[in-house]
This record gives sequence, C-alpha cells and structure tokens, in this order.
Amino acid sequence: MSESAVAFTKGHGTGNDFVLVPDPDDVLLVTAQAVRAICDRRTGVGADGLIRVVPDAQGGWFMDYHNADGSIGEMCGNGARVFAAYLSAHDLVDTERFSIGTRGGRREIALLGDQISVDMGVPRYEPAVVQVRANGRTWPAQAVFMPNPHAVVFVDDLAAPGPLLEAPEVDSEVFPEGVNVEFVVLEQPGERASMRVHERGVGETQSCGTGICAVADRLLADAAIVGPAEVQIEVPGGTLSVRRTESGSLVLTGPAVLVAEGHLSPSLSELLRG
Repeated sequence: MSESAVAFTKGHGTGNDFVLVPDPDDVLLVTAQAVRAICDRRTGVGADGLIRVVPDAQGGWFMDYHNADGSIGEMCGNGARVFAAYLSAHDLVDTERFSIGTRGGRREIALLGDQISVDMGVPRYEPAVVQVRANGRTWPAQAVFMPNPHAVVFVDDLAAPGPLLEAPEVDSEVFPEGVNVEFVVLEQPGERASMRVHERGVGETQSCGTGICAVADRLLADAAIVGPAEVQIEVPGGTLSVRRTESGSLVLTGPAVLVAEGHLSPSLSELLRG
C-alpha cells in the first residue's frame, strides 16, 4: 500500500452511512469534488456523507462533516454518533463521556454500551408559513432549525409523498440555503412517530439525526407537552429515542456501527491531497 494512500473507515447510524477520513495533522483538503467522488455509490466508497476527523482548538476532535454532494452541513446527529464510535474504537478518547466540535457548536457525547447519545442542543421553531410539494401533492409544514433547517410535514401515510427521487419543492423564505424535509406519521401523540426524510445534498436517506430531533420537537409541541420528556422516532433504518432535558436540549440516542476499514485508491487519495 502506497504511503500516500488515505485511510478510511465506513460506518452508519440506523442506515445513515458515512466515510470517515482521519486527518490528525490537519493536512487534507476536502473539496466538493473529492467528497462527491468518495461518496459515489458506484465508483467510490459510497455514503450519505464524508467526515474528516481532525483535531480542534480545545485539544479534542472536530467533526468536519460534508454532505454527499460536497456541500457543508452544520450538524449531523447520526454522523456525530458514528464519529464518537470511531474515536472510541481508535483510542482517541479515554472516557465514556466527552465532547466533540461541530459547525453547530460543541456537542456532549455519552457511550452507553451499544448505544450512543449526543446532546443536539435546543431546537428553534420558526412560525412561518411553509408549503411542501412532492409528486403533485401539497402539504403545510413546520420550520425547525436543529441547527440544520427542517420542514416537518405530518401525513396520514408515509407512502403519500411517493418516490422521493427529487427534492420536494418548499415554498418559504426561511430556508435560503435549502432544507431537509421530513414526512411524518403520528403513531401515538406525544410519544411515537414514524418518518421518511429527504436530505438536502443527499436525497432520501434511511435516517437523519437532526431531522429526528426536529420531528420530536414538533411531536411534543403538538401534544402540548412541556418540560422533560422522551419520544421514539422510527425511520427506515431503525428506531431512535429523543429525550428533552430540563434546559430544553434534545438528546438523541441510537446505535452506531463501524463496518469497514481500508485505504482509498491512489486517484481518490490524490483528490484529498490537493
């Protein structure tokens, strides 16, 4: 194996998958072209996103997250859990509770056996008029920032939006940089819901951590539940729990699995070498 080959680890959180690239010396150049090539499911490793594992200014680790199309994401809940699993598996942390750096701010992590929790912060609800269209149908939506932007749509059937091969159209001025769209079926008011999600820069995915938290926020709000509470959200990739703390922060808990390790090909590695 060439010394210039870049190592990688593949992992997923309830089917939301990522390629993690260690960069302890902070020398790799992550361009949109490199991300698209590595995340391509036919000619690359294949993933919903790429995470560069890089030291941060606090002496810990920063999650440099990029969507599969090369765009930058503020935060990724499933990615944060996979990132934490990587740090633990590679002895880059020596405790079961630690914090990581993200573009959405520092996030507290707890390793709980085969489950990992991440404090996702306090959601921001925007009382704006939002309309979502998909495959000829239109629904009202609720705007939530986690801090990623989300349009939460309640539907009677998860099949109602049809095949989400293209991004749903969203009418609103509150999402100038695009939006993730969640289609949600209420299973039990204030306690449980199921959802599908179309992520900006990726497409329909098996799971979305920030989207799950946005849905949890609206689930509790619609049931007029205040204070600490916990809900279960089912996605195509599995079920996760969201606990709201006394401070209003949402704690996402679910599995994270590392499935493969290796080295990128010379051509893919070269894209990260600049």
